Amino acid sequence: MENIFEDNQGIYNENRDFTSLFCWKDAQTVKVFFYNEVLPLLPNEEKFNLDIQIRKSTCSSTANIAEGYGRYHFLEGIQFYRISKGSLYESKDHLISCYELKYISESIYKDGLDLIENAKKSLGGYINFVKKQKRN
Repeated sequence: MENIFEDNQGIYNENRDFTSLFCWKDAQTVKVFFYNEVLPLLPNEEKFNLDIQIRKSTCSSTANIAEGYGRYHFLEGIQFYRISKGSLYESKDHLISCYELKYISESIYKDGLDLIENAKKSLGGYINFVKKQKRN
């Protein structure tokens, strides 16, 4: 069957969208980590404070990569990727708070830091890649 749909890079390929980006996959891993490992450990009094802030920052990190990828021109996406990076830093701050408030163990804290640092590196690499496309 012929694919008649096109995007700004040519024929639409359903296997090549934001979910194929390593930086999105890494940010998604951070989000799932927080949802599975951190949020269940928060006390009830944090339900409408830290819990909500964590949900917003982790969802923002993946959603902004998705939105940036969907922009018409690849350079428009850079601002969204930068917002995503800021959300990863915000998630790191929340992880530090959870650890210092003794809501999570040191092992969960270290695992979370490693995941966040990995996501920041891959996203930074992708931002640099996109910026280089401007020069080509």
